[in-house]
Amino acid sequence: MGKNGAAHIVWDWNGTLFHDNEAVIGATNAAFAELGIEPLTLERYRALYCVPVPKFYERLIGRLPTDEEWEIMDGVFHRYYLEHRTACGLTDGVPTLLADWQSAGHSQSILSMYGHEDLVPLVRGFGIEPHFIRVDGRTGPSGGSKAEHMVRHMGALTGVEPSRVVVIGDAADDAVSARHVGAQAVLYTGGSHSRASLEEVGVPVVDTLAEAVAEAERFAA
Repeated sequence: MGKNGAAHIVWDWNGTLFHDNEAVIGATNAAFAELGIEPLTLERYRALYCVPVPKFYERLIGRLPTDEEWEIMDGVFHRYYLEHRTACGLTDGVPTLLADWQSAGHSQSILSMYGHEDLVPLVRGFGIEPHFIRVDGRTGPSGGSKAEHMVRHMGALTGVEPSRVVVIGDAADDAVSARHVGAQAVLYTGGSHSRASLEEVGVPVVDTLAEAVAEAERFAA
């Protein structure tokens, strides 16, 4: 349960708290290979990535994937990612940042577009679950926007006021979802988007999660 009037961070997981860029790029290229698409570098991925994910594929192949193609690519992506995520870890400094934010009397939660049944044990395995008042992953089909998931997430956070919430993530869609519920957002350059694409969104853009938390503190002041 949140503390009435206290500041609250809604953290993104993939590419933000969880540094999984290598697994994501590898899984994306494995999925692309199913359609004969040339592999992407991390730089090109960050320049082109967008949500919903089928639109990202449209940028690369000049058309939306068919339903059959999407199902195949999505399946390949998640199989590859599941195999390779084990080599990934938390972003530098995360345990200390989470502990310090909680010690300051604030609350925090996770909302991810990673499947809920996979997310919860992954967070638990890193020993950081006690820092969060709620951990929510995606339910339903993959590939869409986080906005409606954010509505449900916020609705479940007792005692948390949207005006005191800061969403910290690595994608433009994190800022879109924040606006959707009347929250603030800070975007981090270490994940799925280039700095240039994030700066188009019109919210603070930072290069470290420590800077992101400092921005959240400034919003909360």
